[in-house]
Amino acid sequence: MNDRQRLTRDLLVLFGLTGWALTLPYFGSEFMVSMALTCLMYVALSSSWGLFCGSTRYLSLATSAFFGIGAYTSALSLESCSWLQSIAMGAGLATVIAVVMGAAVLHLRGTYFAVLTFGMTELIRHAVTYFEKQVTGTVGRVLTVVPERDTIYLTVLGLAVLTVALSILVRRTRFGLALMGIGADEQRAQTLGVNTRLVKIAGFAMTAAVAGAVGAAMSVRWTYIDPHTVFNPFIGFQTVLIALIGGAVTLWGPLIAAVVFSLLAETLRLKAPQVYMMSLGLLLILSVLYLPGGLASLRWETLRGWWRETKEWGRLRRYEWSGDKARDKQRARERRRV
Repeated sequence: MNDRQRLTRDLLVLFGLTGWALTLPYFGSEFMVSMALTCLMYVALSSSWGLFCGSTRYLSLATSAFFGIGAYTSALSLESCSWLQSIAMGAGLATVIAVVMGAAVLHLRGTYFAVLTFGMTELIRHAVTYFEKQVTGTVGRVLTVVPERDTIYLTVLGLAVLTVALSILVRRTRFGLALMGIGADEQRAQTLGVNTRLVKIAGFAMTAAVAGAVGAAMSVRWTYIDPHTVFNPFIGFQTVLIALIGGAVTLWGPLIAAVVFSLLAETLRLKAPQVYMMSLGLLLILSVLYLPGGLASLRWETLRGWWRETKEWGRLRRYEWSGDKARDKQRARERRRV
């Protein structure tokens, strides 16, 4: 299958999934629509995260910062601006902050970059909290202007579709190849003429724009928001887990993992939150050990390989526990004596 055929296949799959999701508000219950909103939110967040971080191998923990910036921008501007203008403002402000943050920290890699992005996220959260306490005299915002449910759903669906479409297209451009080159060998990419600093800042800003827009759209899901809610580090951590378990480098991995995690979240989070967190950790461990390419790399050959390894492991354990292994060792020692 050549690149053109793969592009056609990906666009057709995206078109089919979009058509199915468009019909959900008309036949689904409130619970199904709410779960679908959560799923679409993480599809957009993890797909945009994987587009930059999966390609460049930079571990960013700043998703919750951009999400919170978009949410607060929407909450402050909805009374005076239209719905789409508020979302655009949230995405724009998150992009500006990402450019400033990226210029300061994108020369680092590995744990240093991850820790600094998380530290800046906490700095932004505490700065917003301090501003509200000192200037407005209160913490949090009550949203009095809230669009209808279907408007929110269609907006988040549109953002998720645009993010996946952007991922499909960017991976086939010189910019996408530059991101992949930085992840493979940044120094070699510089040698080949890639302006790695600008490419990294642009990719980081693109991720922030999506997170800011999604935060602006999802803020109206709650009638009251505060820094602890919209700057919650768990949003960023879960985005990273979804992308890694689904396959950060792949196109459809984050989407597959977002569906799995949304079902787990709605099933376990309220009834057994500890079990939910344990499930996240267990999935991450199993993915790293046995499926490093993520869920998207799962194939029948992989399952058959696991089955063969399991059968071989069981055969060796039976051989050991039955005592045959010890008896064979004893016979071998006796032969050597003779």
